[in-house]
Amino acid sequence: MPAAHAHQPVLGVVLAGGLARRMGGADKPLLPLGGRTLLSCVVERLRPQCDELILNGNGAQDRFEGTSLPIVPDSIPGFPGPLAGILAAMEWAATFRPALRWVASVPCDTPFLPHDLVNRLQEAQATSGKPIVCAASGDRIHHAIALWPTDLRRDLRETLVQNGAQSIRGWAASHGVVHVTWPSRPVDPFFNINTSADLAAAQAMVEHASAGF
Repeated sequence: MPAAHAHQPVLGVVLAGGLARRMGGADKPLLPLGGRTLLSCVVERLRPQCDELILNGNGAQDRFEGTSLPIVPDSIPGFPGPLAGILAAMEWAATFRPALRWVASVPCDTPFLPHDLVNRLQEAQATSGKPIVCAASGDRIHHAIALWPTDLRRDLRETLVQNGAQSIRGWAASHGVVHVTWPSRPVDPFFNINTSADLAAAQAMVEHASAGF
C-alpha cells in the first residue's frame, strides 16, 4: 500500500454499472433532477475533488457521450456488483495513470455529495493507517462511497473471479477499514435515489434549495 499521508493524487470513479432494479430498470444516471441528470449532479460535486475522474458504466456507452469522461466498463462479466466497478477503476488507474494510487468511489445516485468528501477520506486514511476509508452519515455507513488503494486490485480480482458477487462491507472489513461521519441534517449528503419516491424527495430538496444547489 502507498505510504500513508494526506492529499495524494486520487482517481475518482462514478459507479453507474448497476441494473437499477428498484427503479424498474430505468437508466438511473440519466434521470432528471433540478434541470440536470443525476450523473451530471454527481460529476459536478466530485470532479473538483479528484485529479482525474472516470465513469464506470456497462451497456451502450454512447448514452454517456455528454459527460466527456472516460467510460470504463466492468472487467468481470455478470454484473457482480459495485466491487466490480471499483476493481475496474483500480485496474484502469494502474494501467493508464499509475501515479494515481488511490481511487475514490461514489454511486451515480448520490447528488448531494459533500465538497470535502475526498479530503476528509484522505485525512482519515493518513491518520488511521487503515487501507480503506468509507463515508458515513448519522448511523449509516455508505460502503460504496469510499477511498481504496489500487494495491488491493489483485486481491479484489481474485475474490470476484473465485467467489462471484461480494458485499463491499465484508471485503473491506477483511482488509481494514475506518469510517468518516458527516452530519445527516439538514440534508444527508449521501442521500441516494433508489425509487421514484426517492427521486421526488430529492427534487423537493432541490426546489427548496436546502441541498446547496
